[in-house]
Amino acid sequence: MERELERGPLAHGWADQRWTLARVKPLIGRLFHVSYTAEGTWRLLKRHRLVVAAAGPPRDRTRRHGRRAVEEGGVAAAGKSTAAVRGAWIVFEGEAGQPMTPPRARTWGRIGRTPVVRVRGRGSGRVSMAGMACYRPGERSRLIHAIREYRGRKDEPKGFSWRDFRDLVVRARIQLGGPIVLVCDNARIHLVPPLKAFFEANAHWLTVFQLPTYAPDLNPQEGVWSLVKRDIGNLAAADLGQLARAVKRKLKQIQYRPHLVDGCHTGTGLIMDNVGREGDRNAPAE
Repeated sequence: MERELERGPLAHGWADQRWTLARVKPLIGRLFHVSYTAEGTWRLLKRHRLVVAAAGPPRDRTRRHGRRAVEEGGVAAAGKSTAAVRGAWIVFEGEAGQPMTPPRARTWGRIGRTPVVRVRGRGSGRVSMAGMACYRPGERSRLIHAIREYRGRKDEPKGFSWRDFRDLVVRARIQLGGPIVLVCDNARIHLVPPLKAFFEANAHWLTVFQLPTYAPDLNPQEGVWSLVKRDIGNLAAADLGQLARAVKRKLKQIQYRPHLVDGCHTGTGLIMDNVGREGDRNAPAE
């Protein structure tokens, strides 16, 4: 049994390198023709000195501050008031990226031995993501997103430009069908003069607020990225295309589950009345 676990989940047909009870249990049945409950499987793994441990590259432990500084009388309150007056959608925007090297995840491994995830293609590309978590009281919450693959080719853009961001805002306006109160961070892409000119020219339907520096906990879109990266944390992608497909699949799953988008908002601690109370929860947010 230990030898088979050492071979890893990939050798037994699973898509990533994480051992879970749901995987070990059928593996035992397939190899030894015996049946264990989930609790029995857990006890068996413990008996063989296997524990749940973190695997992968070390996590950045930098602490970011300023969590609640703006909620009282600041950006969040102002955005909520403006949206209420105009009957607008409150749209939280954010960007993220995923390289070929997966983030750290958890698996079963031997006591005293840190599991190591071996991957191919380190540094050979990344998937950039831009997304908008959209809320309006009484409406089904929505997720609008775009992704871009970077393969390291000459003159290939590494991420999203201000034009891409502008086009995403216009796309949100068309899909939501109403005015927008846009809340974004202070990334350089959001502060360039052409984009500011675009905001001013469309002030009749677009109001923009910026979060303070280092306040990701106030942005529900960061919760969406956390869901995406948690899902692909154990994926050792063979190439950039496989990684991009995994990201697209997870984002589509979140679109079909508006309660997940609601949960990301709840996790910020921001208050908005009747978020996600109405609408078909099984319909996708385009």
